[in-house]
Amino acid sequence: MKFQHLPVGARFEYEGKTYVKTGPIAAASETGAQRMIPRHAVLNPLDGAGERAPARAARKLAEATVLAAFERYHAECLGLAGAEAGPALAAARGRFLAALAD
Repeated sequence: MKFQHLPVGARFEYEGKTYVKTGPIAAASETGAQRMIPRHAVLNPLDGAGERAPARAARKLAEATVLAAFERYHAECLGLAGAEAGPALAAARGRFLAALAD
């Protein structure tokens, strides 16, 4: 697990020593000494700190709901962007709808 994925207060082992995360790039050792831990550092979480919450079930939306929301969004974009953006927005709309059809 990488340091940046641990919550503040989580205990972990890094380079053979135990630390507690105290900030985005800082940790305190068991002796209280502060140390900067690189965000990319690979470490061993302790006390279940690396366990993730169960993933949420995928949400399904009705196709008609998605299309109606998109058309409202597209109409608002046309109103905000002005006439010169019309052709580009129409092309983007076409690509979006084509992607849904695949």
